[in-house]
Amino acid sequence: MPGSESVKTTFATDRKGLAPGLPGIWSTALATLLVLVMLALLLWVVAVNAFGWFWPASVWQVETTDGSEHVGIEVGRELVPGPADSDEVYRLQYKVGNRDLDGRDFIWLDEAEIRSRHQPEDLVRIVRSEYGDAFGRIVGAETAAGVAVDINDPDALSAFLEIGAEGRTEKSRLEDELSDRRRPLTVLEEELDLLERSANASTEAGRKKIDALSVQVDGLSAELRPDLDEIQSALDGVIEDLATGHLRLESGTAVFDVALSNIIEVSWPNRMGFFAKFVATVKEGVLFLITEPREANTEGGIAPALFGTVLLVLLMSVAVVPLGVITAVYMTEYARPGFLLRLANQAVNNLAGVPSIVFGMFGLAFFIYGVGGTIDRTFFADRLPTPTFGTGGLLWASLTLALLTVPVVVVATREGLLAVPRSWREGSLALGATQWQTLRRIILPAAMPGILTGLILAISRAAGEVAPLMLTGAVKLAPSLPVDTTAPFLHLQRKFMHLGFHIYDVSMQSPNVEAAKPMAFATTLVLLLLVVLMNLAAIVIRRRLRRAYRGSSV
Repeated sequence: MPGSESVKTTFATDRKGLAPGLPGIWSTALATLLVLVMLALLLWVVAVNAFGWFWPASVWQVETTDGSEHVGIEVGRELVPGPADSDEVYRLQYKVGNRDLDGRDFIWLDEAEIRSRHQPEDLVRIVRSEYGDAFGRIVGAETAAGVAVDINDPDALSAFLEIGAEGRTEKSRLEDELSDRRRPLTVLEEELDLLERSANASTEAGRKKIDALSVQVDGLSAELRPDLDEIQSALDGVIEDLATGHLRLESGTAVFDVALSNIIEVSWPNRMGFFAKFVATVKEGVLFLITEPREANTEGGIAPALFGTVLLVLLMSVAVVPLGVITAVYMTEYARPGFLLRLANQAVNNLAGVPSIVFGMFGLAFFIYGVGGTIDRTFFADRLPTPTFGTGGLLWASLTLALLTVPVVVVATREGLLAVPRSWREGSLALGATQWQTLRRIILPAAMPGILTGLILAISRAAGEVAPLMLTGAVKLAPSLPVDTTAPFLHLQRKFMHLGFHIYDVSMQSPNVEAAKPMAFATTLVLLLLVVLMNLAAIVIRRRLRRAYRGSSV
């Protein structure tokens, strides 16, 4: 029968009864499954720890055998080490907050020492701007005028808390208005301060410039003083009202006051159903993305770090794509085969394996001290020794990451260029097009999926790099964003926050690591989602381009 020999060969078995290649198939499948399981486990651990922080946990009232009482949320349970022949003993970890009372956020209680524990519906969790969360039950409330609030009346208590929220909003508005009104004066004062500390301050020309600028500062200050005093007076009144009005909280045997100025949110988790907790979780997640960090980055949000990461990656992409594509085009389309081309290929391959901290040192030495120092000496000499561009900033960090990721873009772009059929080039040239026209209208559009592949890989690596950024501009807390309403609006010389550096700082450098651990997982989840979203955008574009050029001809 025709083909029977090939069929017999295909299904032939070895001496152990296995088809040839079957062990290899099973081993590769097992390796793939292992990778997928590890990836799923990674995402599961990060997501559970992150969402567990946003989910409103029930508040427990725990009484121990020694008569003490503790109020807080349960955050952990672990086995207490002991003799091998002894019974298993567990202990529970509670977040009791109220750090201003005894200086600790968490306590451990052995299960054997717990006499009773329950979840009264009147227990509250107060998110504070200082000293972390507060747990307990509200036993009193007083307005700024000294009027007691009926805490048993939900409407009265809700109205009191709403007054506090409105006061904090008004305080923020007045602070922003005061800052905006004072900004021209602040700019002049900063310029005067730089002049007074510069090397030219002792020269005659420098003294004249300082005197002239001092006159401008005094004149503008006198002009703005009435408006500034009016805004400051209103702000002082709001601050005093917020500091005087307070909630009285009972937690165990302690009774203490929480000022309205320190209250961000009050919630009763034990009264919430599933839907209410889900809504609260979504709200907390949104606030986490749009608010600034507080309490040494252990609480609050990650808005500056998220903004800095996105802006850094965008600037890096703008720098690395033209550089990488031009390099790849020359090496593929114009360079003649020979020693120099082989040397260039070897250099690109070696650069891809250089540790990222080496690029950070290069960025520090070349960009910051070299280029930035030269710019300062040339254009900002009157501000020296205070550096303007001769210090870490967004621009130098972006260029450093561009150099770090350029080998990836070069290799991916070359693969895309080499994948374009030779006949397309020859057909274009035969029709009278020049080499540049062929490159611009035929080759580069067809190689665009490969270019986007390089960009995807560059984004994935750059978004998570930390070591180079620590040397070139990333900081624990940036006082102002690189983008604002002050000309020139984009301030590339400013330092910035980054999600990767924020994770490192929160998890390794925080003064309260236990309290910061959930925030580290939440930030990690945001970083993963950010990388996935940016990659998905590039992947969608790449897929459309591939469909456009699939089966097309010159």
